[in-house]
Parts: sequence; structure tokens; C-alpha cells
Amino acid sequence: MVSQDFRLASASAAGRVPTSDLAPGSGLGADPGLASDLAPVDRAGLAEALRPFGESRMLPRAAYTDPAVFEWEQRHFFGGGWMCVARSDQLPEPGDRRAEATGQGSVLLVRGEDGALRAFANTCRHRGHELMPCGEGAQHQMIICPYHAWTYSLSGELRAAGTFKKVPGFEFGQWGLRQLPVTEWHGLVFVDASGGAAASLEEALAKLDEIIAPYEPERLVTAAVHNYDAAANWKILTENYHECYHCPSIHPELCRVSPPKSGENYAADGAWVGGWMDLRDGMDTMSLDGASGGVPLRGLDQQGLRTVIYVNILPNVLFSLHPDYVMTHRLTPVGPDRTRIECSWAFAPEAVARPEFDPGYAVEFWDITNRQDWAACESVQRGLASPHASPGPLAPDEDAVYSFVTTIARGYLGQPLWSAAG
Repeated sequence: MVSQDFRLASASAAGRVPTSDLAPGSGLGADPGLASDLAPVDRAGLAEALRPFGESRMLPRAAYTDPAVFEWEQRHFFGGGWMCVARSDQLPEPGDRRAEATGQGSVLLVRGEDGALRAFANTCRHRGHELMPCGEGAQHQMIICPYHAWTYSLSGELRAAGTFKKVPGFEFGQWGLRQLPVTEWHGLVFVDASGGAAASLEEALAKLDEIIAPYEPERLVTAAVHNYDAAANWKILTENYHECYHCPSIHPELCRVSPPKSGENYAADGAWVGGWMDLRDGMDTMSLDGASGGVPLRGLDQQGLRTVIYVNILPNVLFSLHPDYVMTHRLTPVGPDRTRIECSWAFAPEAVARPEFDPGYAVEFWDITNRQDWAACESVQRGLASPHASPGPLAPDEDAVYSFVTTIARGYLGQPLWSAAG
């Protein structure tokens, strides 16, 4: 995504932010009790990143390479507030369960008999054994720990605990699973791994909701999923997503269907960063030939049918909205130099219902583009491993990168992300 001038850079991020003016808290989580636990990142380097757009630099090298910084991010960015952990369609029926990583821990998602989705810390109350391995799903009417068979209902109550029934004073009601806040938002599942420190996700994403709603992602049908493993820091992947300055160099397929200097970016709004790009005349969507194998999404106006929206919901969702499909990247950091990526493509149900429907027209295009991006990001990671690497400047077309970088820098310095949008 690119904007056509500097004026579209976030007004809230446009000036230098003195560390003394930052709100107390710890990154995404907003826990004032952890105000002193700031990221182990050079303060002078962060001050350079927070200079006005056109004068600033990228984040210090340690932000992408230092295991101590990565560990801090796991606790604060991925474990201290809202994080996307699944798609709603991965848990459609009562009894469906799925476990996913959340920073330093993991969460067990459960669709209850009442149809409500619940989230629990993925740890048995007996000895702490994982209730399910991360990345796996299952279907059962009870939650049974595989270690000592402690058994819980879909609502988290302890129902069976072996010989503990005979232990004097043992109260089953005191040993239910630890529940965590969970929200379904346009077909995505978000969990607050802090246990409630973050503000309302719906309020924080209120302005974004107006942009996303016409696409009805929750109505669409996931028709393809690819999983990637990139040898790059999660922030490098996200920064790459936020600019098309690199497109003429590495994305010939993309440039054939979408002008790399088209579009604008939205004003940054805290928990998300994004913008849009045009389709070229005669092109209906992002595919190798610009032709669509689906149907236009029913809620879009003429502008929506001629543009593609790219949105990053921090910390780990890249939401790409096309005239006829929605592509979602969900990032799971594994180390300072490694990230797992789940990429899914969802289409209108009336398109998927056609006997001749094939999602390949969208999947092939973006699989090629994804791999081009991952290769570039992995090279950036290798380059930043050099002790001679230093933060570079941002190009005029990289104002969305600036919004992302300054959000991360302020998070390192203690400013909460997940607060109500103002």
C-alpha cells in the first residue's frame, strides 16, 4: 500500500513522542503495574524511530534479532492483550476444540453446547499438562486432560478427578479451567491472553468495522488454506505488507493487475494500520490474468469493486479484502528470526456452491506473491543479523510502515495499544 503524499501519515504519530509523555502500561496489555517493565531496546534508537515522518528511522536492529526483545514481545504484544488465534469456521459446532499459542502460553478454544465460544488457559488445573497440543483441533463433549484424565465440561467446570472424589475438603467447584476473554469479530477469533487487562476490542476497532463490514467476512466460506514457515521476524513480514515500494522489483504479477503507486492509507487508529490500492482498468481482481473465478461480494459499491484493501490488526493479522474474496494471514512468531503464517482464502457461499468453482485463481496468484515476499523478508532478516546493519530511513511511499513502526516503538516504551478508539 502506498499513499500519494506525506499528508496521509497518522497525525497521532507525526511528531516526536517524548518518553516522559507516554502512558503507563506494558505494550498491548495496558497493565500499569508493569510500567517499569519496558522493552530492552535502545531508547535513542526508539527516539529516532519516533521522529516526524520524513526524518525518522526504522526500529533499532535489536528489535528484529535480539532474543530478549522477542521474549518481551511474547509477554506484552502477544500475551498482554488481544491476539487473533483462529477463524470462527475452525470451530463451527458444539464440542469443537482448538489450541493455539498466545505469547508465552497457549489457549484452548471450545464451542459450547449453547453455541457460545469460550477460551481457557490451555493448562490442566492438576499438574499443568496441556489439554491439547497447539495447532490441533478435536471434537468431543468433554475436555479430558491426557495426563491424569481430569475431565472438564465444555463450560470449564471440573467433572471428574480420579481419586480426588474421596479426598476430604476437595471442592470440585474450585478447580475449573481458567477462563480468558474471547471475542468473535467478522469471522476471526481474538483472545485477551492477559485475562482482561485490555480494553474492548469492538471499541478499539470501531472505525475499522465500518470499512470491513461491507465485505461480510463472517458470511464467506473458506475454500483454501496454505501454511508457510518464514525465516524472518514477524515485524519484517508486517512492514513488507504495508508498502508497495518493493513491488516493481519483486512482484511483476501484482504490478500487472494493480498499479504499485495507487491508493492511499487510512489515518492510523491505534490497534490497526491499513490502506487501499486500485485495480488496473480491465482487471476484476487480484489474479494472474485479472479475471475472477468467483462472484463480486454483495455488499460492495462501485469503489469497492475497483479496489483492494490491506489492513493489519495488531499484533498478528493481515486482512486483505478483494472485490470477490478475502485473504487472511495469521502470524505466529516462533523466534526472533522465524514466523509461522496461516494464509486462508474465503469466498461468497454462492460462488463456492457452483460445481465448477475453483479457488485456484486467487490462491495461485497470492502463493506466488507470498513466496516472493517471504524470500525478500528472509533476506532482510539475514542482513539485519550483521553487526554493521543500522536503521535506515523511510521512503515517501512508506507512511504506513511509519505508522506501524511508531506504534511498535510506543509499545516498547509502555504505551497501551488496546484502548477505546477516540
